[in-house]
Amino acid sequence: MEQKKNLCVQIPLSLHTQVCEAREAAGLTTAQYITNLLIEYYEIKKNGGNQIMANNNTRTMAFQIPEDLFQRIKAHLERETQRTGRKYTQREFVLGLIEEALNEAERLAAEESSQTTGEANDSPCEAADPEEEDLPPEKL
Repeated sequence: MEQKKNLCVQIPLSLHTQVCEAREAAGLTTAQYITNLLIEYYEIKKNGGNQIMANNNTRTMAFQIPEDLFQRIKAHLERETQRTGRKYTQREFVLGLIEEALNEAERLAAEESSQTTGEANDSPCEAADPEEEDLPPEKL
């Protein structure tokens, strides 16, 4: 394991608040979050200012949501954190919902596809055996 050294700095309160909110949203400790920021910064600098996303095969999705929905999500995350005894992050929550929705959509698409394919291959109903047609229902 690589040796570690402490790095302490004074930063403006507004920047501190921004860092704390982003760190919390990422579900990381301060040390992990700052380390990741510094690594990312030096990788971007090394690549001439261009962020390379292909290295870890990830993409970023960003969108805005209504404040009341955001507050409901935060409350849910806090409840889950209390229930499980470990930090439950926004990232985990959203990725879980996306995976769940995609799995369900793919399952339904596969069912529709097999039903459509199955119907095309089904043979028409065969006529009843002529002898059975002449028998009363209780004899069948």
